[in-house]
Amino acid sequence: MSTPSIPGEGARIPAEVARRIRLVVLDVDGVLTDAGVYLGEDGTGTTVEFKRFDIQDGLGLRLLQDAGIDVALVSGRVSPATTVRARELGIDACHQVAGAHKLPTVRALCEERGLQWDEVAMVADDLPDIPVLERVGLPVAVGNAVREVRQAALWTTRREGGRGAVREFCRVLLEARGEWKTRVEAYVEARRGDHESP
Repeated sequence: MSTPSIPGEGARIPAEVARRIRLVVLDVDGVLTDAGVYLGEDGTGTTVEFKRFDIQDGLGLRLLQDAGIDVALVSGRVSPATTVRARELGIDACHQVAGAHKLPTVRALCEERGLQWDEVAMVADDLPDIPVLERVGLPVAVGNAVREVRQAALWTTRREGGRGAVREFCRVLLEARGEWKTRVEAYVEARRGDHESP
């Protein structure tokens, strides 16, 4: 018996959809991370938590921001590591929603920015993301997302969450908009020159 096909696997993001996107919403655990959470205690007994983020994803998000696309993190888990990563990426919209009720948060983001749902993309991996995926104009699943999320997606990355899936999405989105080459050239050109970084 054959496995039902998953929407968007191996496909391109339609240009007409990509050009409308003004906000990209990212889940965190399982999208920007590999879904692993490393827990321990320091010498005082204080709980410490670490997450693994993919550094290439960060540059992809920078290129989106340089192209004028806003980026927001909406996580269903509260974690200081997420706050640190958002700050490092220059993402002011970092919402950690205990209980994973994400739809009201994303709706508020749209209202604050005067956006329609078809101007929003979301990259997701698990069941709490489905209510948002059902509304946005560009629902995206990472390659190792649960089947229900992959079925709700218009496009699916080949890479897994926390292992370059976000970078792949950023590239394909900007390529579909005809902006990837220009963004890369501008980024590289800004780093040419004779002076070394301090």
